[in-house]
Amino acid sequence: MNYNQNHKITQITSETLIVGVDIAKHNHVARAQDFRGLELGKTCFFENTKAGFHSFLDWITQLVKGCKLNQVIVGMEPTG
Repeated sequence: MNYNQNHKITQITSETLIVGVDIAKHNHVARAQDFRGLELGKTCFFENTKAGFHSFLDWITQLVKGCKLNQVIVGMEPTG
């Protein structure tokens, strides 16, 4: 592994919520996990609208509070 990859890995701690988002033109899907890769909460489905992103943020906020985490890393990968 190179330095950059190692640096990214060290940013993930036991207090980190990791969120992966599969983005599309109209609707997105997000899943959350802890530093061990264990899924946290239910899958979040949200629209590509301002209201949709507000619901996504609310979902993250609830997970952070419920799981007593203090850091969030969100990764998004476009389809196509």
